[in-house]
Amino acid sequence: MTDWPDLAGRLEEGGHVLPVRVYYEDTDFTGIVYHGAYVRFFERARSDFLRLLGIHHKELADGTHGAALAFAVRSMTLDFQRSARIDDILEVHTSLSEHKGARVKLDQLIYRGGELLVSAAVTVAVITAEGRPIRLPQPLAERLLHHVPGETSID
Repeated sequence: MTDWPDLAGRLEEGGHVLPVRVYYEDTDFTGIVYHGAYVRFFERARSDFLRLLGIHHKELADGTHGAALAFAVRSMTLDFQRSARIDDILEVHTSLSEHKGARVKLDQLIYRGGELLVSAAVTVAVITAEGRPIRLPQPLAERLLHHVPGETSID
């Protein structure tokens, strides 16, 4: 098996960058990216950001860190500025803006070259298998802490 470290993007100062190619399945009949496809791009970027921090969805669901946990999107605000098209190479930038208790806030931006296409403000909640909010286990929360600007302690 070959290890593809770039498949999950890369951690950078201030967050994570995931390259994404636009395929036919991402577009509408005009070849322009369908608005719902951007939500999938953002989801992949959040998942890969966590993966590179050593926070794996499967381990959370399996209860490896205590109770079975998951991340659930609580809110998402999207701002569409320009359209992407089939075969474009995009970059999804993800940065943490806040982590408190069971809540994690992220800012996500999709660029084509240096041109901003779409931005998203996303709030996710850490929840139990029963759907109740719960704090992320401390060792995992500390991994996030190093990527939140100005944070020095876990609330």
